[in-house]
Amino acid sequence: MSIIENHKIRNLFLGLVFDALGMVSFLIPGIGEFSDIIWAPISGWLMTRMYKGKIGQAAGVIAFLEELVPGLDFIPSFTLMWLYTYVIKASRKGKVIEV
Repeated sequence: MSIIENHKIRNLFLGLVFDALGMVSFLIPGIGEFSDIIWAPISGWLMTRMYKGKIGQAAGVIAFLEELVPGLDFIPSFTLMWLYTYVIKASRKGKVIEV
């Protein structure tokens, strides 16, 4: 397995875990929105570490805002970024997509 494929699998796994962590606030009424204040900057920072460059920075801002704004926790921003990076962007470049 190549390094790129390892990154692809690692980012998918981490993205699913981070999206699940972001949705945990739904399980704890009242305390959940407070946890989003803590999770929002962490989420944005993690996104910029996982995806480099301007697209990672933009995704970090979106992840931060998505976690900070009440009611938007259901959006799986890490998974959507993975799909954009490894499926949509790859298909635009004409690469074979293997998941």
